[in-house]
Order: sequence, then structure tokens, then C-alpha cells
Amino acid sequence: MDLDSALHLILTSKTSAAKIESSSLEFKQEKREKKETFQDIAEASVCFANGAGGKIILGVSDRGTGSDAFLGTDIEADVMKERIYALTQPSLLVTLEEMTTADVRLLIIDVPAGLDVYQTHKTAPTRRLGDQCLVLLPAEVGRLNDERRGADWSADASGRPLEDILPLALVRLRGLLSQTTSPGLRSLAEAGVDEMLTSLRFIHQDGTLTRAAEIMLCGSTQGLPDTLVVYQHRSTTGGEADFVRRWGAPLVQAFPEIMDVIANRIGITPVTTGSGQQIQIEDYPLAAIREALANALMHGDHRESRPVSIEHSPELLTVRSPGPLVTGVLPTNILTHPSKPRFRHLADVFRNIGLAEQLGQGVDRMFREMIRSGRAVPSVEEVSEGQDTLITFTGGPPNSRVARFLATLPLAEQNDTDTLLVTTVLCEKRTITASSISNVLQRSVEATESILRRLATGEAHLLEPTAGTSSRRHPSYRLQRTALVALGPALRYQKRSVNESDAKIVEHVKDYGQINSRTVQRLFDLDVFQARDLLRDLLGRELLIRISEQSRGTAVRYGPGPKFPLKKARPKPGPAPDETLF
Repeated sequence: MDLDSALHLILTSKTSAAKIESSSLEFKQEKREKKETFQDIAEASVCFANGAGGKIILGVSDRGTGSDAFLGTDIEADVMKERIYALTQPSLLVTLEEMTTADVRLLIIDVPAGLDVYQTHKTAPTRRLGDQCLVLLPAEVGRLNDERRGADWSADASGRPLEDILPLALVRLRGLLSQTTSPGLRSLAEAGVDEMLTSLRFIHQDGTLTRAAEIMLCGSTQGLPDTLVVYQHRSTTGGEADFVRRWGAPLVQAFPEIMDVIANRIGITPVTTGSGQQIQIEDYPLAAIREALANALMHGDHRESRPVSIEHSPELLTVRSPGPLVTGVLPTNILTHPSKPRFRHLADVFRNIGLAEQLGQGVDRMFREMIRSGRAVPSVEEVSEGQDTLITFTGGPPNSRVARFLATLPLAEQNDTDTLLVTTVLCEKRTITASSISNVLQRSVEATESILRRLATGEAHLLEPTAGTSSRRHPSYRLQRTALVALGPALRYQKRSVNESDAKIVEHVKDYGQINSRTVQRLFDLDVFQARDLLRDLLGRELLIRISEQSRGTAVRYGPGPKFPLKKARPKPGPAPDETLF
């Protein structure tokens, strides 16, 4: 949420500041003493600097609402900037600006993501997690320090000689290289061992294997955990595990085996589109699970000596990896943030041999595949106070109507994450605006508006601006009628009770004496088959009967049946009272 929107919500008493604080926004009010205020702001600044940065608004109570919440401040911007610099170690530079809201002066402290690990002279380093500042443990300080300095644990020497490479792992590596799209990498599949390992940067300058090479090609030793991945399957989410398996290094052997084990426990639902094409909907799209597993193994912190954990049931599938998201990457920007691996060398290895997507498209693919299969988008969150990263996929029966509709879109839109997210939201809400959906797309309002306009005017013809807002800079958009008809019952706001449908049809027949399939389609935004089923139900309940000679097709006419609710006759007025009696 942008700052102007947040301040407007507080001013109009729609929420308090505390309820809209986030990983990048915090509200503060002055303490009794100025030096207490400076220390408080310095600590909040450190918390943001050790994360992805953020804004601190001084002069707003985090509890009140309306104009009463705007307390203001008289602290000069230059003074605050100097005190933050002096109270932090290393000294932290921030940007400040003043603004007036509700007739009071506010101070906006803009804290950038830092280049180091920061703390105040009085407190330990902290990091922002959601709307909280958590103290960093020593291991977390070391991890953050490595990220900020660009140190790459996976590129360091493992101390293991080339002779420790398992023969079968070498065969698997050649097989993976032979399947890549890069001619240069494919040629390595036939190269000598030394040339192949040197080209993949698997050999450290001291002549031993890198840690990435050790994980990918060697067996477990004292320096490498016995278990890198644990898989558990349950018949129900809360039930006992009915299958458990563990894998250690080498990962070139373990990765395809893990995917095979998951695939063997995933069912398929066939769905036929309107054009007759049959699509196969998996309980959990394997392409999405593959990317989740690759991300967990690439970005999980192997220094923690804790395995990646996969929990699989028909209702939920979770992938939990050790360590938080890489600094700067948040659940709220993970779709649009540039790729930022924790261990660049290990990530390059995964991508070069085809175990992960190039160009950081793995998370995008997870979202796309889940939506295209008629399911909810996966959730990505930090859990256990930021010690682990959890990706959750929701299973259950797919929404085949959504999957069928998305399969009819132009191919470019089927593969566009923004298009799929917009469609998902419009299955829940009748209209959207750029500002209301920008957080879902994780883009600016202007970029979101550009996407919505493309979907309204481009090849997809998915959206249209509403009549009353079409001339606005940011109109309200809704699905076009063809999309409404195709999605039908998948739209939450299109669902009507039997009584509502009956009442609307009865009213039409009373007014016009008849109804046909085309009219039913227009009344309820249905396709021909849905209209047919609705009319059959009304015929079966004898609310309607066929009144035309034609018995097939959309032009068949229907009129009142034996149980059609007729208008009640008004009682005839009685004789006028004899006024002489009164």
C-alpha cells in the first residue's frame, strides 16, 4: 500500500495506523523526551536497513483514527537525519521529507536497504518481519553479512578431491547437460571430466571441488548432512504419515527421484474445452512443484544442516526450506523482484543443468501453473520467526470451469502471470481498479493500469471499463460478457439460488407471456448448455411448458406451466358503509 492511500484510510477513520503497518511501513509518534524519540527512530531505521528498506512516518499515533491520530512533530529534518547517523553503527544515511496532513506536520524517513549489517549503539541488530522487528541471531547476522558482502558459501572449497564424485552422479550430470537448450552446455555432455567440471566451475582454485559440486555430485560425509530432503505423504492433512522417504547427496540423483515419488501420488482430472481439446489437470501441477523444490534447494541455507521438508496430502502440499527469504525479497514483491540467489554459484549450477528456470521465472511459473489448473495461487511466507521459508499449495477438486476458460485464451495470455491473476480476482469480485489490484500483481498502479488496458483492448478482449468510469484515468474494469458466460458458476457473484432464478424467469414470463433459451442466456450470462439445464429444471417442476411447435434449438418458446405462480386476484370492494348509521 502506498503512503498516500495509507494516510487517507487513517484520516477517514477506516483503519488505525497499527493495522496497516507492514514490512515496509511504520508509524511513530514523539516520545516524552526528544532523545527517546531519536533512539526510537534510529532503532526502527536499523530494522528496515537490515531488510528491504521502508518508510517511517513520525507524527501519527498507531492506535487512533481520524484527525485525532495525526499528532504531528516539530523535529527538524536535518536534526533527525544527523541523530540517526550518529546513533547507528555503521552510520546509516536516510532521506527525509516533510508533509502536511490533517493540518499537522509529519516527517517521512525513507530508509534504503543497507549495504552492511546495522545496529544502534544500545541495541543488537534487528530485521523487519511483517510489521515486527526481530533481533537477529548470530547465525542470521553472519548470513546477512555474507549477502551484503557478496560472499558465496557454495563457491568455496569443500576440500574434497575429484575422486569423491560418484560414477552414477557423473552419468546423471551428462544426461542433464545433453537435454539443455544451450549448444555450449550440450557439448559438455561429451567432453572429458576435467573440461566438463572446469567449464561448470565445479573446481575451486585449490584443486578441490566447490561446495556446490559436493552437494550435486558427491555422497554425504562428515561435512555434508546425511539428509538434504525429507518427504512425507499423508492420506489426510492431519493423519499419520503413510509414506516417508529421505534423500541425501548427490542432488543430481536425488532430484529426479523426489519428483518421481511425488508424481506417483498425484492424480489427474481430464477436462474437455469447448473446442473439444482435452486438458489434463493434475492434483498439484508438477511443473509448479518442481520449481518449488528447485527454489528450496537453491535458496535454502545449507549451512543450517537442516533438510528441505515436503509434506504431501490431497488437501495441502508444503515445501519448507531452512533460512528466510533472501534479503530484499518479500512475499509482497516475490513475483516482480529481480532474481537474487542466496548462493549464486549453486543457483547457476541448477540453471545450467536444467533443474531450475532461467532468469528467475520459477515463482512466476508456480503461480501460473496453479491458476491454469483452476486452483488458488501458492502462498510464500517466512515462518518460525523468519528461520524457515514455507511454500504452500492448496489441493482439493480443481475449478474445471476456470481451467477450461483459461485454456481458450490466446497462448500469450495463458502464459502471462498478470492476466491469470486478474482473472482469478475477477472470479471473486465483479469489478476491479488498478489501485485495488496493484498489490496482487505486485506492480505500481500505473503499470497495473497499463496491463488492464491491454486486456481490454488487446487480442484477449477479456475486460471492459464500466460505462460510468470509462473516461476516468483509472476506470473500473469488469469481465466482458463472453468471459462472464464462459466462467458462469465459477464467478462467486454470479451464483443465484433456485428461488432467485425462478423469480426472475417468472417475472419475465408474466410480462411477455413466454421465454426462450436466448433470453435465459442474456438474463443470467449463461452459455447454451447452462440455459438448457435451467429450462429443463423448470419444465420438470412444471413451472413452464413448451408452447411452440419447435421442440429443439434455442428458439423453442416456453410459457406458464400447471404450477406457474399466477397473480392473486384482488378482493372485490364491498358496499360502501351506510353513513347514516354513524
